Amino acid sequence: MIVAGGSGFVGRALAPLLSDRFEVVGLSRSDRQGGDGFARYRKCDLFSLKQAERALRGADCAVYLVHNMMPSAKLTQGEFADLDIVCADNFARAAAASGVRHIVFLSGLLPSEGELSQHLRSRCEVEQVLAGHGVPLTVVRAGLILGGNGSSFQIMSRLVKRLPVMVCPRWTHTRTQAVALKDVVQLLAHAVGREEHYGQVYDVSTSDIVTYRQMMGMTAEAMGKRRLFVPSRFLSPGLSRLWVSLITGAPRALVAPLIQSLRHEMVAKGSLLAEAAGVEPTSTREAIELAVRGDDGALPHAFRGPRTKEPRHLVRSVQRMRLPDGWTAEDAARHYLRWLPNFLRWFLRVRLLSPERFSFVLVPFGITLLTLTRSVSRSTTDRQLFYVTGGALAVPHTHARFEMRQVLNGRTLLTVVHDYVPRLPWVVYISTQARFHRWLMNRFGVHLSRTKPAPGGVSESLKAMPS
Repeated sequence: MIVAGGSGFVGRALAPLLSDRFEVVGLSRSDRQGGDGFARYRKCDLFSLKQAERALRGADCAVYLVHNMMPSAKLTQGEFADLDIVCADNFARAAAASGVRHIVFLSGLLPSEGELSQHLRSRCEVEQVLAGHGVPLTVVRAGLILGGNGSSFQIMSRLVKRLPVMVCPRWTHTRTQAVALKDVVQLLAHAVGREEHYGQVYDVSTSDIVTYRQMMGMTAEAMGKRRLFVPSRFLSPGLSRLWVSLITGAPRALVAPLIQSLRHEMVAKGSLLAEAAGVEPTSTREAIELAVRGDDGALPHAFRGPRTKEPRHLVRSVQRMRLPDGWTAEDAARHYLRWLPNFLRWFLRVRLLSPERFSFVLVPFGITLLTLTRSVSRSTTDRQLFYVTGGALAVPHTHARFEMRQVLNGRTLLTVVHDYVPRLPWVVYISTQARFHRWLMNRFGVHLSRTKPAPGGVSESLKAMPS
């Protein structure tokens, strides 16, 4: 039994409930010991498909609790939603390859109407990706999880604790349903491995509907503090993000998408899973009281950012683009190798070294900038993987790689740079090569959006590597 994101506050509360039925193994990016319901941990970076496959080997069921709202490298280019997709797609592919029979995913409550925020849209995309490789999926959708060490609760409780007078923007009057930590872990544990829940989507929540302003008032009462709440029509979401981050110490990368989502009224659509599990939903007031008592003062996991012993300046870059009808990632990769030297004809050319190995050469000086080698054994029609194996801009003996992968029903292409170590000085790199790469991928995306497939399918000219 695998729990991805097991070192988070939900994972640590869930493991003891699963340990009666399973041998529970947690996945974590850092080295960790077992305990608290976990038989052991396996170190796993979900940005690596190979590591995901190794980590899920022999697993029967899996719970997915990962959410990439924080940067995962020294330089991270790309939206958190795209980083989420890469990890979820690796997990789903690995689960299918390892024979996992069931995945349970903790997602987010969705509003009944209106355009979704980026944060909530990302949760929906992850649901699609996890279900996209054939392993039965159960989705458990929850709003704000009221647990002492949860990042969302900590943001609210720190505001209440540190501000005697609180200016309340419009979003604090939005109605919502949170959920008690003890309830959500009971329901996740109940769903795991039970066939009647395969392919189902459930909302989970407290027993009552309140506003965020009311939740802050309940939090103040649970802390034994008197607080004055002053309504305001003039505090914009942008200013809200700034003052919430300054007061609570939460990273802006974490606060921004959460604040953006608070404009939505998120109310649960029924309580079918709670009824099936025989769990009586906890009230909001009781859930907050439990969360306040459970706050041990530790810094929430999400506030800490990425922790790694890797001393080098690693780079991760993800760009999203739309594939032409009928195209695959393999088609896009071959097309890119033809498009690139044509687009940069006075600057760059592609030199074919072997059927699966090529270099990008700086035309005026004949300098080989990068050499890429396609991994035949690890590439598939919907995912093309290239290792960076040489060139003036490459540091030798690293795990740097570039890939193109199809996601979201095959119509979306992600171009991804993993674990790249710049050879240029860091300041020079981020102001030149990093910006150039992002610009180039954006231009390729624009080009793909204007490309039409040949009659009957992809043009035959894409079937051969460039010469």
